[in-house]
Amino acid sequence: MPRASHDRQDGHEPAVPLERARVVVAGLGVSGRAAAAALAPRAGSVRTVDARATDADLHDVAAVDLATTDLVVVSPGWAPDHPLLVAARRHAVPVWSEVELAWRLRVPGPSGAPAPWLAVTGTNGKTTTVEMLQSVLVASGRRARAVGNVGTPVVEAALDPTVDVLAVELSSFQLHHTWTTSPEASVVLNVAPDHLDWHGGLDAYAADKGRVYTDVRVACVYNVADPRTLALVEEADVLEGARAVGFTLGAPARGQLGVVDGVLVDRAFHAPSDARDRHTYAAELATLADLAHLGGPDGVVPGHVLADALAAAALARAHGVDATAVRDGMRAFRSGAHRIEVVATVDGAAYVDDSKATNAHAAAASLASFAAGTVVWIAGGLAKGASFDELVATQRDRLRAVVLVGADAEPFATALSRHAPDIPVVRVDPGDTGTVMIRAVDSARALARSGDTVLLAPAGASMDQFRSYAARGEAFAAAARALASEHR
Repeated sequence: MPRASHDRQDGHEPAVPLERARVVVAGLGVSGRAAAAALAPRAGSVRTVDARATDADLHDVAAVDLATTDLVVVSPGWAPDHPLLVAARRHAVPVWSEVELAWRLRVPGPSGAPAPWLAVTGTNGKTTTVEMLQSVLVASGRRARAVGNVGTPVVEAALDPTVDVLAVELSSFQLHHTWTTSPEASVVLNVAPDHLDWHGGLDAYAADKGRVYTDVRVACVYNVADPRTLALVEEADVLEGARAVGFTLGAPARGQLGVVDGVLVDRAFHAPSDARDRHTYAAELATLADLAHLGGPDGVVPGHVLADALAAAALARAHGVDATAVRDGMRAFRSGAHRIEVVATVDGAAYVDDSKATNAHAAAASLASFAAGTVVWIAGGLAKGASFDELVATQRDRLRAVVLVGADAEPFATALSRHAPDIPVVRVDPGDTGTVMIRAVDSARALARSGDTVLLAPAGASMDQFRSYAARGEAFAAAARALASEHR
């Protein structure tokens, strides 16, 4: 079980109150602009620095005078070894994430207290879980917002007095410089190698994910199938009374949520802790039929989607949501674009966009959703220092063929040659970025058979050839639909 929190002297307080602090906002992306806007009427002064933003106050970090700076609020993309952040630590200037700023600026909500946070992190599944959670909270009659890495900056929502509860998606980047948050409940969905170039290694990456459990008040939700998530719970400093709650795709043990005979059930929040018979039954939350609209081309709900649903249900139950609202919220939820989305059918083969699978762990979950020997896999992109040996070794039985795209195709090709040498591989010349997905889809069509799935689950980031994973998915969908139209 989690242990009680200890007093922490973490040294992340400005030398002066925020209303007199001289603040530098590093990075003018979405979260940086939101932070600057929130600080403008609340801090002593605010300066912005970003080499690429024409409206930044400073364009060279060397121009930041840390001797006259009381606080740095940093955007998620700035790695800990960035010269400005290294210099800030050397000058004992605290560095906050926009999430940390949001926590400190929270305003009272309808209840008279700030809206509680239900926090979600993990290597994969964060956005789906947060959006499912929001759907369940709304079905319960609560005014809820899905915020954070999902889109709306946390600080913007934290200043909204009309919100009852926040479903907060947090990346490891955001958590790295977050110090004093105290969520009502949190979950780490899974931990797999990702962003190792940013964090410097898997242990550091996992430790930043684990920060989401710090000072949790009600429940630390973990993945029974991923022992590292339970280890992060056991290592966390939480508030007295918080407990560990697992979720599993199998039958749940005491204190867990799971699945029995096609029914999602709760053995953690189903009865008061002092009820004599609480261990003899479970609360029914929803059925697989309630999630059927989230199934793949074969109608089967993928395991990772079911896991996300259980995690969202656990957080909602920790907040006091009843079982009926969980069912209604799951029925109402619709997955966003670029997540196992069937975009076209050509010659009996389904073309599926899972461009959001930007790392090996996500791609493995996506591939595992399909029958053996039926996938023409479109893969590639920025590897981010990752290896794909385990991905290919564990999922090679799903593959009929592979089409490699991206400027960083060698790590993928190497893993395929080692672990799937008999699988046909076509490499698409990355030279003409504008037509790369058209050529990839054409190559996939030549390899696919009726009943197969042409799956874009790249396992790499998109920035080598596309503006974002969404732009990559849109290019794939457009090419597949054009092919379907031409075929008709």
